[in-house]
Amino acid sequence: MRVLVKDLPAHVGQEVELMGFLHWRRDLGKVQFLLLRDRSGVVQVVTGGMRLPLPESSFRVRGLVVENPKAPGGLEVQAKEVEVLSPALEPTPVEIPKEEWRAHPDTLLEYRYVTLRGEKARAPLKVQAALVRGFRRYLDRQDFTEIFTPKVVRAGAEGGSGLFGVDYFEKRAYLAQSPQLYKQIMVGVFERVYEVAPVWRMEEHNTSRHLNEYLSLDVEMGFIGSEEDLMALEEGLLGEMLEEALSSAGREIALLGAEWPSPPQNIPRLTHAEARRILKEELGYPVGLDLSEEAERLLGQYARERWGSDWLFLTRYPRAIRPFYTYPEEDGTTRSFDLLFRGLEITSGGQRIHRYGDLLESLKAKGMDPEGFQGYLEVFKYGMPPHGGFAIGAERLTQKLLGLPNVRYARAFPRDRHRLTP
Repeated sequence: MRVLVKDLPAHVGQEVELMGFLHWRRDLGKVQFLLLRDRSGVVQVVTGGMRLPLPESSFRVRGLVVENPKAPGGLEVQAKEVEVLSPALEPTPVEIPKEEWRAHPDTLLEYRYVTLRGEKARAPLKVQAALVRGFRRYLDRQDFTEIFTPKVVRAGAEGGSGLFGVDYFEKRAYLAQSPQLYKQIMVGVFERVYEVAPVWRMEEHNTSRHLNEYLSLDVEMGFIGSEEDLMALEEGLLGEMLEEALSSAGREIALLGAEWPSPPQNIPRLTHAEARRILKEELGYPVGLDLSEEAERLLGQYARERWGSDWLFLTRYPRAIRPFYTYPEEDGTTRSFDLLFRGLEITSGGQRIHRYGDLLESLKAKGMDPEGFQGYLEVFKYGMPPHGGFAIGAERLTQKLLGLPNVRYARAFPRDRHRLTP
């Protein structure tokens, strides 16, 4: 029976069978050292007298597990039998043991199909999978229902900008930029819903924090009192996600040297107006209605220095810069919020308008044609409850948690302004 590298400490003095990839090799003539890498880690294999295959060949080893303080992990396998299952046909474009995303980012992304095999390259994806698992588990316990909404749609959730058009038989359709409208409809069915799915935004940004396709973790909840209910939910949700990642992907977090945050509790809040005042008067940073990346970074630093918090809720955004479905207040603000983590926006959310007449008025005020939203609007004729929700960008959260230099390393095959392959 196959044994994984992570389980070898329980088999010292025993003969085992391993299968994996040739991570690294060194030929000293009579003695040859191989590093075998499987999904759980790397171990040194000692053999001799064989013709060594190229790195990344897949192979099987049968041998004795012994302690060796000089070997990686303090163990090695003294091989009795080595079988090459599938030889690599040519050298890899990047030496996997020497991978370093800061050194050759374009090369690492161009040859992602093989560079992802590196321990550091695959670690963010393992952590992200754990975060998503924690996301689902927490919401399931809170009686949420997972839903699956269309990704080819007639209109965008936020109007006509930022949409990728596609031909759909005789009609023009678009890739969904958000499940927003559908998850609101489903609140009328299940009251509490969530979705884990990709979304697309046709933005020409070419920065270290933007992707044109990313994984959105969406939540929507009915019968709320205000956006405060949503922020309280997100605090508990993020706590579970962080706990699950640390529990099941702790090795990967340590490998990347990440400064893991404490679970968010009693996250400090600043209204949008107060945040702008602080930026202008206390931090000397000129800012408009929209907060720039630098403004968010400064506010994250401010939260860390004033409250010792990596997290900061920005609330009560002006109606002018929020989507048409955001619940308005009489003073021109909305029941909306963003969540910053270490100065980067990872969440946007708020309470929604739930009355039909108010939605029509809001669409017209935004200069949008209600005709394009008839399929969405119809449900609001039938007693929709007060509701709201939020969305977390999985890659951005992963990037910031692990201190990655670029959000592209938090997605297996990133899609940006210039990248359609691999």
